[in-house]
Amino acid sequence: MNFKIAFAAAAILAAAQTAQAQDVGATVNGNDGAAVGTVLSNDGSTVVVDTGTHQVPLPADVFAAADGGSTLNTTKAELDQLYGEQLAQAAAARDAKLVVGAAVVTADAQPLGTIDQVDGDNIVIREGEFVVTLPRDLLALDTGGNVMVRATKEAIMAAVAAG
Repeated sequence: MNFKIAFAAAAILAAAQTAQAQDVGATVNGNDGAAVGTVLSNDGSTVVVDTGTHQVPLPADVFAAADGGSTLNTTKAELDQLYGEQLAQAAAARDAKLVVGAAVVTADAQPLGTIDQVDGDNIVIREGEFVVTLPRDLLALDTGGNVMVRATKEAIMAAVAAG
């Protein structure tokens, strides 16, 4: 019986150490013992770590408790490289879809219009008389591979109305 109590206490303590180490502002170390970054946010399932180069969202279950905080089974350099590659792939996929005539939706899945013109980093979207120019970085691909603005239709319309 004492073994079960000790085991349960150890499991609770380990969980508490992991949760505490992932508190906002906590430093996360890599498998090399060096700092990977600082926790920016933790919603219980996703922990965002600021490496100084990227703000990387990671599943909460990839962290392990360690003396003085939490650790990841990677180094800062490896994490920055892998996340940078993911960002580059996502940007390339997005850019391939930024063509005249492509439909554009908002983050809340509302139609916004179609791409009327691609002028460098400025993307002109038109729907009838409604015309808006958005920076390329405000666009992404949704889970279905469609061009999506990273804002709700309400936020876009409010920004347009504000001038």
